Amino acid sequence: MGLYDRYLALRQRFHPGDPPAHVALVLTERDLLEQGAYDRLERLLGWVFDYGAERATVSVSVLDESVVPTLERELRSLSVPRRVAIRAPDDTDPVDAPVQVNVGLGGKGEFAAAVRSLASEVDADELDPSDVDEADVERRLVFPDEPDLLIKTGAERLSDFMIWQSVYSELYFIDVNWRDVRERDYLRAVLDYQNRQRRFGR
Repeated sequence: MGLYDRYLALRQRFHPGDPPAHVALVLTERDLLEQGAYDRLERLLGWVFDYGAERATVSVSVLDESVVPTLERELRSLSVPRRVAIRAPDDTDPVDAPVQVNVGLGGKGEFAAAVRSLASEVDADELDPSDVDEADVERRLVFPDEPDLLIKTGAERLSDFMIWQSVYSELYFIDVNWRDVRERDYLRAVLDYQNRQRRFGR
């Protein structure tokens, strides 16, 4: 860690604002095809927990579904000091793990599946439509937790990521590509979060 990185780390640790408890990272399949991409992801997840987070969600947007098995295999071999749970488009069981990884399951598809589940219960007279609330939707999501801080590298778009859960997240876009992300970039994101006044839609 260089001198500037140490300076940022000290600022973050002594900042009066709370660090994000849940950090979400949005990647693309191309990011993970870069040489050394999984080593970089391991380091980044290490920084997430080193600087105060208790949970991390990694979303990998996928255009070519044929690469999903390869991505899953590589992601399952990550060496991180927390339990990792991975979900792909064909696995929609809810996740509860310190590190949650979504490979190619788009937010629109996840939300549509939750709506189908609700509709099925209404059709079976197991649920009154007038009783449906936000909690009913959230219980049926694969990734029910709401990130405090959502980080995206490169282009400033969310790539169909957790459209329900991220509605009140603080968004931070790093203007470098994934292969160039450094610890100082992550620390700047956390400090920016700590300096913000969260409004939760108000």
